Amino acid sequence: MSKVVKFGGSSLASAEQFQKVGDIIRSDAGRRYVVPSAPGKRFKGDSKVTDMLYACYDLADEGRDFGRELGEIKARYQEIIEGLKLELDISQEFRSIEENFKAKAGSNYAASRGEYLNGIIMAAYLGYEFIDAAEVIFFDEEGNFDSDKTDKVLSARLAECQRAVVPGFYGSLPDGTIKTFSRGGSDVTGSIVAKAARADVYENWTDVSGFLIADPRIIENPIGIDVITYRELRELSYMGAGVLHEDAIFPVRQENIPINIRNTNAPEDNGTWIVGSTCQKSKYIITGIAGKKGFCSVNIEKDMMNSEVGFGRKVLQAFEESGISFEHIPSGIDTLTVFVHQDEFVHKEQKVAASLYRLARPDAVEIEADLALIAVVGRGMKSTRGTAGRIFSALAHANVNVKMIDQGSSELNIIIGVANDDFETAIKAIYDIFVLTNL
Repeated sequence: MSKVVKFGGSSLASAEQFQKVGDIIRSDAGRRYVVPSAPGKRFKGDSKVTDMLYACYDLADEGRDFGRELGEIKARYQEIIEGLKLELDISQEFRSIEENFKAKAGSNYAASRGEYLNGIIMAAYLGYEFIDAAEVIFFDEEGNFDSDKTDKVLSARLAECQRAVVPGFYGSLPDGTIKTFSRGGSDVTGSIVAKAARADVYENWTDVSGFLIADPRIIENPIGIDVITYRELRELSYMGAGVLHEDAIFPVRQENIPINIRNTNAPEDNGTWIVGSTCQKSKYIITGIAGKKGFCSVNIEKDMMNSEVGFGRKVLQAFEESGISFEHIPSGIDTLTVFVHQDEFVHKEQKVAASLYRLARPDAVEIEADLALIAVVGRGMKSTRGTAGRIFSALAHANVNVKMIDQGSSELNIIIGVANDDFETAIKAIYDIFVLTNL
């Protein structure tokens, strides 16, 4: 059994946490490749090292003195090294960072040093080989991840070593410049390493015991999810479920490698398994509920719209011209509604409206703001009658007005639009009818 294990920032925030991680890795000989994040918060009110690096680099970029701030970052790492009783000197690494900050190497370089330094410490602590992600993970000249080159080079490198540490979050551009993934990108690195290693399992260790059916900030003590498919996870991650970076699914999905979300502070918990497909039925009809606030709906009305060839293309062209992507497009016989992110749309609404009238010649255009979208996701919905009806019934009972409902042809999810003010109430109502009452 070969496993790739990724540990999040909270799992590596201190020497004590490092020791927990070391115990976890050493308890299973199959855990051969380790992907660490930068140190996270040690306690409430503490700072993440990545945020400290960004702030430090901002001073350097402005030509101001950043010595004290860089010293504080070094102290964080020194505290971990001393707590682990390692004979490791990182002074030269910090001299290089200081020189590169003065040379204005870029914020991507600055942010990546958190994972880079933690990787060095982790490799020394475990006695594993250290592989700089910049040497094996690549982006093209446009800054897009180069999966083919990465897989070829990384696979060959991993084949040469039995055990290694590969820092998360970053890689390199063709000219050698450091390029990072978006926040949470260490999840993506773990998935890339799992694919290259042809691992049997990708374990993603964090500070929660897997996915929950709903957001614990809204639902008190929501029930956990034992097994979820890639497709279900993609839907929930996109709509705000934040345990795993949404792009982390793709590399392992190509190889059908399961992901196991585990809790560093409760390693005895089984966590959540993310798989390509499964015969295991969900305990409930739904697998999960997730959502986001901050959307606008643009409702376009035109008589005989359904018989006008190219009408949808003309409508979407109006948004494309302003560089705005859409979320959902429910439609009727004479109406078509486009849901967009409010913060992207608000400054361009009149330009888009003008383009709509010019291109599509609608009878009317109405804009509504402050809306939320909620995704109800579950492979069990396909074989269960009346799921949408139960959602409507629960929301009506909770006095929530439904602005939009959209169900994909896969019957894997139902998207509901409500007012921002009704967001939490709607999620509680849906959770209650499908989980608490177990209908």
